[in-house]
Amino acid sequence: MKLWNLKKMAVPVLAFALSATSTLAADITMNVGFGAPEESLYGRFGKIFQQKVAEHSDGAIEVKLRCCNQISSEDEAFKAMQLGTVDGFFITANNVSPHWSLMDVTVLPYIFQNAEHLDRVLNGEVGQQMKDQLQADTSVHLLAFGPALYRDFYNSVRPVNTMADMEGLKIRVPKNEVMIATFEAFGANPVPLAWSETPTALQTGTVDGGDNGTSFIRDMKFFEFEPHLVILEHFVAFAPLFASDNFMKKLSDEQRAQILAAAEEAGAEYAAQVATETEEVRKWLVEEGGMARTDPDRSDFIAAAKGVQQEFAEQRGEEFIALVNAIQAAAE
Repeated sequence: MKLWNLKKMAVPVLAFALSATSTLAADITMNVGFGAPEESLYGRFGKIFQQKVAEHSDGAIEVKLRCCNQISSEDEAFKAMQLGTVDGFFITANNVSPHWSLMDVTVLPYIFQNAEHLDRVLNGEVGQQMKDQLQADTSVHLLAFGPALYRDFYNSVRPVNTMADMEGLKIRVPKNEVMIATFEAFGANPVPLAWSETPTALQTGTVDGGDNGTSFIRDMKFFEFEPHLVILEHFVAFAPLFASDNFMKKLSDEQRAQILAAAEEAGAEYAAQVATETEEVRKWLVEEGGMARTDPDRSDFIAAAKGVQQEFAEQRGEEFIALVNAIQAAAE
């Protein structure tokens, strides 16, 4: 009889346990994609964001990270967020420009004088203005700019010691007008390719080289077939975290605040982690990856870049010029 009573009691106990478990499960899931490997810069940033969201929402919002173009390619993700078919995505800033041309102010060659200047822009009034304007123009939310690192140049043909050494090199560039114009000004032959096509084009020799955030050269193992590393610091690379309006509208005001706080904290924490990473990775690429490094005199490159800045300021109109002026003013 006693055994029967224990079994009878087990039923409501089990039901209570299941109920408690269900209340601990996330109420909302945010699928966040990126085009690179799981352990790339995007993935590392994503894991911090994932943790911060869980903390801020007390587990009510779960972030699931989808690497390697699982839910979209980087070139298509912005449009997918506008359509509401993707919740969130890390997109390199230059790949946002085809959808929102004002982002090209951050792509202009040598527009940022140093790390302090960049931080004042992205995390100050200019950065907030860009977030607000992007959302108004496209509906997509820019949650955090994240850490910014230089793009380093590499090629399989020859060392580059002067701008003259760029002559005739077939260089993969993203489908971004500023970047195409920049490499033309440097004397190279830019070949616009989507990121998804880039590794194969480099490995097969369809193009001679390209440029990426330094860590990506290691993450993607480009050092295995691109022996020449060239330190130009011509472009700054950063990959903001974006979210669709469709996803953000699913949230309460409190939950939206939690997502924004988590993104801001994740960006700041990760930026601190990678602040010294560029030189460390460059050293690894030379000592472990076998690349030969050159550090050209940048005078000619900077002079050519100023021409590109002027060209696009004239083309893009008053809003673009105002943002360029604001960025330049932040350097003072």
